[in-house]
Amino acid sequence: MGVMGRLVAFVAALAVVFGVAWTAGQQIGSAPAGSASEQPDPHGEAQDQHGEAQDEHGEPAGLDAGATPAGLSSASGGYRLEVDTPVLPAGSTDFRFRITGDGGAAVKAFAVEHDKLMHLILVRRDGTNYRHLHPELDADGTWSVPVTLSAGGSYRAFADFRPEGGERTTLGIDLGVPGDFRPESPAPNATFDVDGYRVRLEHVDGLVTATVARDGRAVTDLQPYLGANGHLVALRSGDLAFLHVHPEASGLSFAAEFPTPGRYRLFLDFKHGDIVRTAEFTLDVPA
Repeated sequence: MGVMGRLVAFVAALAVVFGVAWTAGQQIGSAPAGSASEQPDPHGEAQDQHGEAQDEHGEPAGLDAGATPAGLSSASGGYRLEVDTPVLPAGSTDFRFRITGDGGAAVKAFAVEHDKLMHLILVRRDGTNYRHLHPELDADGTWSVPVTLSAGGSYRAFADFRPEGGERTTLGIDLGVPGDFRPESPAPNATFDVDGYRVRLEHVDGLVTATVARDGRAVTDLQPYLGANGHLVALRSGDLAFLHVHPEASGLSFAAEFPTPGRYRLFLDFKHGDIVRTAEFTLDVPA
């Protein structure tokens, strides 16, 4: 075959390849009605105006595998977490921050979530020195709360809130505390002792259940705390991704769909004898 013949054959073959690719692209880009791209959500969950799944309370639905956890960014959904200073002095100080919206103006209207307008979680990057605080809101939109952080290191602050008329949001930001930093690596544990109480944790099929005992006897008269028998915060080790966990109607059971396998730090706040105590756990979630 001459040069001209080979050139014609090459052009013809190239046209066939482009034709097949274009046809496949058309089929992928326009899935027929009833295809997987248009099927209802397999979990039957409602969606908000952004297409994000919600539960029956209008809150983000439990985290399924592959879902993006909250608290990994200081800005989300048009809101931003801003602090007066990213470095806090060692010891006691007044931590001040704001939630800003479009245009950078401070948001001043918030809805009550779990009995509070704002939940502030502070924890060191190694998963220790946990604090669950409830700041006060000033007239200018500044939140403030006294805090004591004696251990140096890098901390993560989570602001968990619902703006008036908006969706529940969790924003996170890093803070520094000067001082001697000796990182810890908490080992996995199913029990935790605090002030004479022994708390046992069990995780089965996305349900985290805790039982509280004192002097070998089950404690059955826990006092309500934040609108429930207890409050649970779960953080993924490494990036400290914040998980929304919701208490069941009774007892100390929480729906917690962990988004990925790996190690998590869990902090359970419970109230008894008019005192709030915290039990800390390290949980390895299998694949």
